[in-house]
Amino acid sequence: MDNFIINGIPVSEEQYKRIKNMRQLPDDEIDYSDIPPTTKEELEIMKENRRRRKKLQNVAG
Repeated sequence: MDNFIINGIPVSEEQYKRIKNMRQLPDDEIDYSDIPPTTKEELEIMKENRRRRKKLQNVAG
């Protein structure tokens, strides 16, 4: 069996083909059922991180 590497992670040929074909999938065919919902707290953390990044960009730029 040939080994394939994606982002430094070894994957099987089947996994490699599935990953490469993902870009061609329409959004409505993507299965999100194994991803837990984002909590309000997580969203607030993401928003705060985004604000901080923007502030840093304004200071640096």
